[in-house]
Amino acid sequence: MTHRVVLPGSTMAERSAASIADPEMQRALRNLDQRLHTARAVGEHHADWKDRVAAIRRETLADLDGWLERLQQKLESLGVTVHRAATPADARAVVLEIAQREGVRSVVKSKSMATEEIDLGDALTAAGITVVETDLGEYIVQIADERPSHMITPAIHKTLEQITEVLSREAGEHLPVEREALAAWARDHLRRCFLEADMGVTGANFVAADTGTIVVVTNEGNGRFCTSLPRIQVTVMPVEKVIPRFDDLGVLLPVLTMSATGQAMSNYLSMVTGPRREGEQDGPEQLHVIFLDHNRTALLGTPYEEMLACIRCGACLNVCPVYRRVGGHAYDAVYSGPMGKILTPLLSAGEEGTDLPYASSLCGACTEACPVEIPLADLLVRLRSDLRTPGSPATATAPDRTSATTRAPTHTRLPGEGFAWPEANAPLGARGAGKRTVRRTGFRTWGRVWASPTGYRASSGAGRLLARVLGRNGWAKRVPGLGGWTTSRDLPLPAAKSFRARWAERDAKESGW
Repeated sequence: MTHRVVLPGSTMAERSAASIADPEMQRALRNLDQRLHTARAVGEHHADWKDRVAAIRRETLADLDGWLERLQQKLESLGVTVHRAATPADARAVVLEIAQREGVRSVVKSKSMATEEIDLGDALTAAGITVVETDLGEYIVQIADERPSHMITPAIHKTLEQITEVLSREAGEHLPVEREALAAWARDHLRRCFLEADMGVTGANFVAADTGTIVVVTNEGNGRFCTSLPRIQVTVMPVEKVIPRFDDLGVLLPVLTMSATGQAMSNYLSMVTGPRREGEQDGPEQLHVIFLDHNRTALLGTPYEEMLACIRCGACLNVCPVYRRVGGHAYDAVYSGPMGKILTPLLSAGEEGTDLPYASSLCGACTEACPVEIPLADLLVRLRSDLRTPGSPATATAPDRTSATTRAPTHTRLPGEGFAWPEANAPLGARGAGKRTVRRTGFRTWGRVWASPTGYRASSGAGRLLARVLGRNGWAKRVPGLGGWTTSRDLPLPAAKSFRARWAERDAKESGW
């Protein structure tokens, strides 16, 4: 609901330091341990499912415009009003126009990262409309005036005692430090909000193009209340959420829930196909679906198109050693963790989060965990380069989407192989590109020196001499010019003799010289 900075600091590094120094935050983040191995279990027991899900997502992206056209035609045939929003501002304007036209006074929201992305809650509140988050975690962070810190468990950064304090303040009475009691109070309070609401707002986990079915996955039933009780429903759907067939849900849903929480299936699975029909007892009188672009289609045909395959399961956050240490608020972005480090700069066209890609050890755990086989670690490396190069192809206008959306695969994909990047660059904003730095100049100089055998031998020889001064037992704790690297890790030093020298000595011994 809010973009208030929860952790002090203007950079990722400063906010991370504040998070690490907060003992309560560190205690709360240990709750991630129970989800650490959920994605691994999917990979071990259902590798074929991962391959199938990955293939479905790439099939969608290969003709995204076509699937969206088919979906729009189907939705409109069911009586749904479809809106297209190029930007978050456009999406907000659509919802506000509907609310003001229909005299909406109160809105209940199901858990949705898309509505967080467009700052919908703040916009409605500013217009004098009461907005209530109905997912318990989202409700907690809303009344605490914070941003969700995890896409699946928004309040995972808070301990039970802190949550009790927040809810007790809202209740105006002291609530017991018991999960069941807190949930019971929230259930009773939110039930009244559902009954009074004029509009329900949801996101969409998937929307099937062939049937027009909107799928909302929750564990608390709040999504079902939002879609069945209010007379108006608005669904904010990022364009990549479309899927070709309703039958695809048979593999998409189990992989999503198992990767997210380890469940075979979520507690509540709501499917909405059109507004309320004659004779039906519940459902909205009006159903509006907003196709949200927000720079997504500009990524088609680029290396970063892979990010549009993401199903928002949170698996990469659960295994990321950086996220597990600093939490979601250190990113100061709607999307956190490995996927957020990539999506935030891309969706903002390089205007926001340009320091996030560097907050990674590049260990590859996120790539291994991803149920749709997105090469997250590789994309982080590429994004670092694109964000640091002013005037590079990465800052150019988006490529022609006609060829991007109708391309054919270059070869038959083997199980577990992953997907090749299209040969193009992503359209990042030129203003977001980094300036030339000492580090960039240093790497360029290093590349030129090592481009010649003489330079390579001379520099490696100098490195071995320096190692004798700085190192001990083959490791160095502090190296001039590499302070950022050796602050938290030791640097392995080169061997005392080069491979060529050792090979020459071996040849000399064998020849008897």
